Amino acid sequence: MSRKKWVSAALALVLGTGLLAGCGGSSESAPEESGEQPNLLNETGMPIVNEPISLRFFTGKSPTNGSKFEETLVWKTYKEMTNIDVTFDLVPFETLTEKRNLALAGGDYPDVFYSARIGSSDLMRYGEQGVFIPLNDLIDQYAPNFKKLMEEYPDIRKGLTMPDGNIYSMPSFYDPALLSMLVGTPLWVNQEWLDQLGMKEPETIEEFYQYLKAVKETDLNGNGVHDEVPFSATGITGLIDHLKGSWGLGTSGLGHKFVDVDPDTGKLRFTKTQPEYKEMLEFVNKLYTEGLLDKEIFTIEGGALNAKGQEGLLGSTIVPNPETVMGRTEYIGLGALKGPHGDQLYSHVKVPMVHVGAFAITDKNPHPEATVRWMDYFYGDEGAQFYFMGKEGETFTTTANGELEYVDEITNNPDGLTQDQAMAKYFTWLGGSYPGLVRENWFKGSETLPSAMEAAAKAEPYAVKDILYNFNFTNEENEIMSSIGKDIQDYVNEMEAKFVNGSASFSQWEEYVNTINRMGLEEYMRVYQTAYDRYQGE
Repeated sequence: MSRKKWVSAALALVLGTGLLAGCGGSSESAPEESGEQPNLLNETGMPIVNEPISLRFFTGKSPTNGSKFEETLVWKTYKEMTNIDVTFDLVPFETLTEKRNLALAGGDYPDVFYSARIGSSDLMRYGEQGVFIPLNDLIDQYAPNFKKLMEEYPDIRKGLTMPDGNIYSMPSFYDPALLSMLVGTPLWVNQEWLDQLGMKEPETIEEFYQYLKAVKETDLNGNGVHDEVPFSATGITGLIDHLKGSWGLGTSGLGHKFVDVDPDTGKLRFTKTQPEYKEMLEFVNKLYTEGLLDKEIFTIEGGALNAKGQEGLLGSTIVPNPETVMGRTEYIGLGALKGPHGDQLYSHVKVPMVHVGAFAITDKNPHPEATVRWMDYFYGDEGAQFYFMGKEGETFTTTANGELEYVDEITNNPDGLTQDQAMAKYFTWLGGSYPGLVRENWFKGSETLPSAMEAAAKAEPYAVKDILYNFNFTNEENEIMSSIGKDIQDYVNEMEAKFVNGSASFSQWEEYVNTINRMGLEEYMRVYQTAYDRYQGE
């Protein structure tokens, strides 16, 4: 037991239970040397603890989720099963990074960070400081489901273990065989509008452009007003991540947004200064300049985007599935678009361990053993099915051939709710980022609907095969990545938007490249290459 934890326990004994509860923990007294009070924890089975305890979770929330997690079917039921009462302090994903950083830096954080998208560098930094506790021994003793998963997929342990040897988090993990989940948010186009226009499904960059242009010029919804929006999304990042494969970039998937493996040399390259990247940005700028991108694309949030989709205004978009978030069934997902030089790579493929820091326990948590058991349930078949499907007869039924299906109230809601809206009172996995295990057997979200599976089937022949998991940098490397690296990445993101919206001219491209070089690109790439070589050698 660390001195910090020993002092905390001693103070709790002196000051009483009220102070501990005020720190975001349970109303129980501080744990003894073993972590849990004698007879409180059950090491197997349910309930997890013999007496009720309370925990507070800092929790990321998508626009499609409800505003009171505690009232959903899953968490009300799980509270009864476990004897653990969790309060979810919800933070919208749009402000998650800022709020999370403020909480960690200021010390005002609760027992657990849940669906909080914590990156490897923060896990390492705050793990070393003692804010996040090591989970190695706790997983070994109290997480049989997750331990089994790491044995099945050794890259999980490799991706979670920090250079100091500790594991500080439990992840979101998608079955690598389920490509539709790794794609996540396909590039969708309106099939009905294609038919009206007499156009075939776009297979090239040029055909995609011609489709968007036709949408702008035609009153496809027949209301006498040119209110159709050719393409809309929450920002331009998703579009760029989809299109860059058409210029041969993004060969390593979405786990590394600024670098990929150069297929000619086998070494890492910084993609954001490549001539191909410039040409791709010029294409996106062309879309923006000609009014083919939503004029609100840099500011619109998910709820407003879904509302536009529900009104039938969108020619193309990037969301999990228009069927579930917009109630529209006329969209099809595109495959890999062939670029102007013949490149045809489907680059929008996530790392199976999509969120490394989806679940982390803090040093304020008086019940780490019980908390690990609470989370481990969702890495097993029973818990994962419950998390995604709920209760048989209430939220799902089983067909004669053993398939699980949501009840009609969810899939054909009598009040006209979309599937996501209908599910919000039962579940909290909508919008992603949750810790846990996703397999096709029980996951019946938008990514496993026929339209999404068809989109994945189109993508599969051209999808990135050698996906790089996250790299965990040493302390020295993290210092460089959090200073030089962050400055470069922030500058690139800023200039990316400016090049697209025209506030920066492409005549400034050479200046942009030179600025990145002066900021320390050589050192940045040296660190990245060293981490990559280490990753490959392990």
